[in-house]
Amino acid sequence: MTTETERPSDFIRDIVAEDLRTGKYKQICTRFPPEPNGYLHIGHAKSICLNFGIAREFGGICNIRMDDTNPIKEEAEYVESIMTDVHWLIDGWADKHLGGKPVYASDYFDRFYEYAVDLIRKGEAYVCEMTPEETDAFRRLGKASNGNFRTGRARCGRKSM
Repeated sequence: MTTETERPSDFIRDIVAEDLRTGKYKQICTRFPPEPNGYLHIGHAKSICLNFGIAREFGGICNIRMDDTNPIKEEAEYVESIMTDVHWLIDGWADKHLGGKPVYASDYFDRFYEYAVDLIRKGEAYVCEMTPEETDAFRRLGKASNGNFRTGRARCGRKSM
């Protein structure tokens, strides 16, 4: 664990330090969520350094969760490449903070679906009705659209099911 005088300060580390100090969490657990449909790039390296670095600095672990939202397109070659790159990058400074074998988001799809249904029933989520073209326009215009899109937000949860 990094000593207080060696620890850099930024808003993320400040939040983590406060959560540990107040007992909100007993151990820090971060995650690195690559999509296993290609090779890692410099942005991934930055995320690895941040997530494994915080785990190391605060005596926690960092899990690798493959964000395989479309498992049909994912290939073992990319998973192996990602793991090789992660091990290479963290070797010697954060390798003791790896949480174990990677986990896969697709392993939790049923649970995610149940959570979504629960949120819809509670009125805290909805099924969007916009076409891809409307979604693009909505993203560009945002609040300036004056509600001219049929998002489905006003529909009751029962009708979204």
